[in-house]
Amino acid sequence: MKNLYKLHAQVIKAGQHQNPLSLRRLLLCCAASADSLPKAADYARDLLLCFPNPDTFAYNTVLRVLSQWSPFQTVFIFARMLRASVPPDNFTFPFVLKACSRLKRGQDLHSLIVKLGFDSDIYVQNALINLYGCCGSVDSALKLFDGMHYRDLVSWSSMIASLVNNDLVFEALDLFQHMQLEENFKPDGVIMLGVISAISSLGALELGIWVHAFIARSGLRLTVPLGTALIDMYSRCGCIDRSIKVFDEMPVRNVITWTTLVTGLAVHGRGREALDAFHDMKMSGLEPDYVAFTGTLVACSHSGLVEDGWRIFKSMRNEYHIKPMLEHYGCMVDLLGRAGLLHEAFKFVEEMPIKPNSVIWRTLLGACVNHNHLKLAEKAREQIHELDPHHHGDYVLLSNAYGGVGKWAEKAGVRNSMKENKIIKEPGHSLINLDQVVHEFVSGDCSHPQWEEIKQLLVSVIDTVKVGGYSPDTSSVLHDIQEEEKEHSLSYHSEKLAVAYVLLNHRDRKTIRVIKNLRICYDCHNFMKHVSDMFHKNIIIRDRNRFHHFSKGSCSCRDYW
Repeated sequence: MKNLYKLHAQVIKAGQHQNPLSLRRLLLCCAASADSLPKAADYARDLLLCFPNPDTFAYNTVLRVLSQWSPFQTVFIFARMLRASVPPDNFTFPFVLKACSRLKRGQDLHSLIVKLGFDSDIYVQNALINLYGCCGSVDSALKLFDGMHYRDLVSWSSMIASLVNNDLVFEALDLFQHMQLEENFKPDGVIMLGVISAISSLGALELGIWVHAFIARSGLRLTVPLGTALIDMYSRCGCIDRSIKVFDEMPVRNVITWTTLVTGLAVHGRGREALDAFHDMKMSGLEPDYVAFTGTLVACSHSGLVEDGWRIFKSMRNEYHIKPMLEHYGCMVDLLGRAGLLHEAFKFVEEMPIKPNSVIWRTLLGACVNHNHLKLAEKAREQIHELDPHHHGDYVLLSNAYGGVGKWAEKAGVRNSMKENKIIKEPGHSLINLDQVVHEFVSGDCSHPQWEEIKQLLVSVIDTVKVGGYSPDTSSVLHDIQEEEKEHSLSYHSEKLAVAYVLLNHRDRKTIRVIKNLRICYDCHNFMKHVSDMFHKNIIIRDRNRFHHFSKGSCSCRDYW
């Protein structure tokens, strides 16, 4: 900024402060500094507002700078440009549309673009596709994409990213395949980031391995963004060892790369390795940021490393002068709650300098239920009721707590409250990806075309693992019903159906990978341990919170989750 100030002073001394050429020079200097200095964007805006009759080039330069840092200011300057009757051109709209994409609004600009005749410009079209995708209008993005006479790599990248960001991951992968078959384009790193993101959502390891090999065959350099995305992809596909391998092969890493590895190790139950990576990152000369601390605290929480967690939390202020945010306090509540230090966790929440939200109280509620502390569970539920009274998970947790100690009247009261408030429990569903085909199973749902075969095999599997010591844990069943009925209810949890399907149709497959939308229950967790032992399978389940690797009768979480 010092050079910019000096240049501006020279322009003023020379009496050229109202010369359009001098303004151009100053604005270009701002643009050169804006990538790393947000102050340069504000300075460019102020220069523009003070200058009489700026032209289209001046406005475009300021819009380009502001679009990186301030979407609201970008829209404001664009509106001023129109009011001043300064004509926008094909360079103007990509900057404005970029800002609107961040604000998730502004589709009405399309009509203005058509009116001014810029709707056939490829840069404007690409920016519109991105805008529609960010606003959730995927059909409009596809209509625009399909109508383009010519597409470049940015067109394909924008459309693939739009599909991925709107959870249309299969459509995104189909589009990537179509691009390879129909167009003579060599995919770049940006397109591959979208493809990797789609695979991460699916948890499709085999497809991820293929894409990684495709990147290598294409000669794409392992950049920091690409390598970091691969680390995250392998982690989310349940193969953290491949994440580590990619990390070790990367020539350059940044804080985000290290944080992705730390977080991956954390959710796979390898807390000590996550802590080692965190310390190695600091030794490499990089300073941890907010996200890095969050990932490291999650590692401590999932592995029961209470003392390490306290030390890292305190180091945020003491060593790095970082003010902890709500998520960091939430990690500490989770750490203490999982360890059974419930009174300490309550005291921590009550003394927080930030007002706790419903997520923190819900974390505390879950810990109280897991450790059968009904009085504290009820206290946490009261706090949640004031902040977020209609979340189904709180009712289910408290209902499970009452059921676990046989308080059926209280449990019935919770269930009645759910009915009165029209609160419906989210059904559990599990996904498995086999030979690029995703199969979905919903708890208790008998609509699968192989339902009868799956059910018969599952009954047989349950009988087999009972011989090996498995005993159904019926404490989480929601109703006061006979024990036999409870066991029947547990038998058809979605992850059990998914595993039975693989055993039925892919008996030779050694590893079974399941993605589940809810936290795995104690009964299913115990069941999977016995199945892994008696059927000689590796079972990897990705639930809402973490990964569980079942092998030879034990789990990677060491029953601490």
